[in-house]
Amino acid sequence: MKVLVTGSNGQLGYDVIKELNKRSYEAVGVDIAEMDITDAASVISVFEKERPDAVVHCAAWTAVDLAESNEEKCRAVNATGTQNIVNACIKCGAKLIYPSTDYVFSGEGETPWKPYDERSPLNVYGMTKYEGELAVEEYDKAFIIRIAWVFGKNGKNFVKTVLNLAKTRNELNFVADQIGTPTYTYDLSRLIVDMLETEKYGTYHITNEGGYISWYDFVLEILKQANICGVKVNPVSSDEFKTAAKRPYNSRLDKSALKENGFVPLPDWKDALHRYLIEIGEINESD
Repeated sequence: MKVLVTGSNGQLGYDVIKELNKRSYEAVGVDIAEMDITDAASVISVFEKERPDAVVHCAAWTAVDLAESNEEKCRAVNATGTQNIVNACIKCGAKLIYPSTDYVFSGEGETPWKPYDERSPLNVYGMTKYEGELAVEEYDKAFIIRIAWVFGKNGKNFVKTVLNLAKTRNELNFVADQIGTPTYTYDLSRLIVDMLETEKYGTYHITNEGGYISWYDFVLEILKQANICGVKVNPVSSDEFKTAAKRPYNSRLDKSALKENGFVPLPDWKDALHRYLIEIGEINESD
């Protein structure tokens, strides 16, 4: 199986390529230098050259706050770019996996979101990812996988931000009223390749297991596992922590579709965090 991975320089694309190589599949990684997904001709040219059997479309505009003041640029990547990928997949018959986000929902309430719940995005990023989902839903050989709170080795993420802040500050404030579950790209990439080996198309929700937590809870566990002491962490409300883009209070995702379709859920998020801290050299295996 030959798999084209867009956004190969990002957190998820990086790990997907590693997992494909580990299983001896042919992985072709492309980023904007090799293929501009907003340019239909660029996409078709690469697809005609590579003729992939499957595509993992990780390329996306993910700067949530910047999207608010760059709506058209964000839409060009997340919606138009995704439509271009879908069109190319249809033309060559390639399977498609499209990572999406809990931000396509309203973020209200406390009930975990099911895959086919009504979508009502609360910011520009969420709206453009929703528009990307609509394009993917027109293709019958596609998986939509909604993920949340992603962290991985390659690139910036919340865990790295917390670690850097904790090394320069004695006191930190993090919101305690936004609830969800983290997702480790190493674990996620393994499940993505598992999915590519099937034809169980549809929409799935994927995060690590271990229950629902707040960002504040996540910070406490990061500092605990990284053996960082002497930093006071204050729980605050979203109203006290203003951002350009509105964030969801409820990022809980119902992942039951995974087991129903024979897929193995991801490991506990605390275990994932431990392995990640080892991977990035923050702690030793014996810690």
